Amino acid sequence: MEKVERLSAPFYQREDVVQISKDLLGKVLVTQFENIKTAGIIVETEAYRAPDDKASHAYNNRYTDRTKVMYENGGLAYVYLCYGIHHLFNVVTAKKGMAHAVLIRAIEPLEGVETMLKRRNFDQLKPQLTAGPGVMSKALGITTANTAIDLTHPSSKIRIEDHEININQKNIIESPRIGVNYAEECSGWNWRFRIQGNKWTSMSK
Repeated sequence: MEKVERLSAPFYQREDVVQISKDLLGKVLVTQFENIKTAGIIVETEAYRAPDDKASHAYNNRYTDRTKVMYENGGLAYVYLCYGIHHLFNVVTAKKGMAHAVLIRAIEPLEGVETMLKRRNFDQLKPQLTAGPGVMSKALGITTANTAIDLTHPSSKIRIEDHEININQKNIIESPRIGVNYAEECSGWNWRFRIQGNKWTSMSK
């Protein structure tokens, strides 16, 4: 029987956000809203590192009502609205004052599939259900109302668990992040990570 443990603060509060992005692959993202549990294996992530990363919302130490949660101790959720439609779920990492974060881009459904299908208005299971950060959040019921939630707290409605699913580093695809062409030289950084051969990753190259 697999051993399941909620990821604790030390996991998130390391300084290397790129390594954390890789380490999150194979972990299980869980939500529990109104006593309904949904969960999936994280199969795609992106790293964002302030203040030098021009793709980060906290580039050059930008501090706003939206980004202030990024400056807290790692282990909190950072959820923001993209294009006024998509709720994107990020994990704050590093110590207080270092605005690093990991965007969770896709999961492989594990539990609560019927609920995910209903939330997405799907009639059958297919990768488009959770392959992409906006649709993933919708399937899991995550919205901007959940920003700043402490993922490490025992009563948190969102958590990430270690199910001892080990991903070989050789099976991690590294490529540039999606939708950050504005970030000049930073747009070419290979800070998007996917599990090779997994059909639940988003379709963008």
